[in-house]
Amino acid sequence: MRTRSVAYMFTGTCVLAWTAAGFSGVQASQPPVTPGTGRGGAAAAVEPCGGRSAQPQVPCAGDVARMMEVLPAKAPAMPKRARKVLVYGRAAGYQHSSIPLAAKMIDEMGKKTGAWSTNVSYDPAAISADSLKQYDAVFLSSTTGTFLDDPSNPGLTEARRKALLDFVRNGKGLAGIHAASDSYHGGAARGGPPAAEAPAGRATIPPCSAGRGNGGGSPLWPEFNRMIGGYFKFHWVYPTPITVRIDDPKSPINAAFKGRSFNTIDEVYTFNQDSWSRENLHVLTSIDYSLMTDCEKGLESTPRTDHDYGLSWIRREGKGRVFYEALGHSETIYYNNPAMLDHLLAGMQYALGDLAADDSPSGKPLKKTSY
Repeated sequence: MRTRSVAYMFTGTCVLAWTAAGFSGVQASQPPVTPGTGRGGAAAAVEPCGGRSAQPQVPCAGDVARMMEVLPAKAPAMPKRARKVLVYGRAAGYQHSSIPLAAKMIDEMGKKTGAWSTNVSYDPAAISADSLKQYDAVFLSSTTGTFLDDPSNPGLTEARRKALLDFVRNGKGLAGIHAASDSYHGGAARGGPPAAEAPAGRATIPPCSAGRGNGGGSPLWPEFNRMIGGYFKFHWVYPTPITVRIDDPKSPINAAFKGRSFNTIDEVYTFNQDSWSRENLHVLTSIDYSLMTDCEKGLESTPRTDHDYGLSWIRREGKGRVFYEALGHSETIYYNNPAMLDHLLAGMQYALGDLAADDSPSGKPLKKTSY
């Protein structure tokens, strides 16, 4: 039996306390957060370490140590040949503090398992037809905005975009985490609803209610939006607790979860209604929306009409393969649940072409959660 309760309200946003009794899935534990401060907080422009610090390409040492302790020791598949991965971490929009930790995870995961070698770059020049020839997959570490574009050089922008599309469509792999889907869309409303103390002349947004949204805006690079699987619409702010449902328990990418749903806490994305569909994706995991509180649900403006919220998926793009995981805002995602790292490892091996998995579109959403 599980119980979930609203503990207190802060500036019109639900902050939740979550307890579990007799829950048999993997439990995630994260330290409390002080709203507006600390790593990843909206008010923190420069933080002591990590992706929002004076050294944004260097992860925090404590996070690296915790992550290293739980890295998988063995890959689920033997590489067909020596593999090489490009981790690309440029954020043209919001800069996530976890960007360098995700990059470090891919680097160390490849080293420890022998599944691939890694180059890490924050330079868009790394995405070119010639440069990409040496790689088997590209991993997008919470890229945001128009992360390949050069506003002063439309021709160069087009060449970079074409290079990435051709790379995947001609048989290589693409993987992305968290804000890789918060890219190439216009006018997305970020964060939660406005603070309860509204300016004079404006109506106060009641607690557990949504402000005005725009559905994530318009697609700015439709081919990429479709390739990655959809684009950002809204997020429940960290620390939002969710139950992660295992949509395909038979997939080797989900093997570490052993078919059992689990609880976690993160900033949790939802996707534009028209950009995200099971008809385009093979969904691996999703949010069990039925277990969210009315308060949590009320924070999202114009929620999906199908109440179907995918978290990770795979898909074919031409001759290539795509893997995406929506969790990963908080650094704790990279060490609080070893099964999650196994999931990411297997997803990478699928994208590389070393792990076979059913990637046919899921079609209709599941009607029942299995525990």
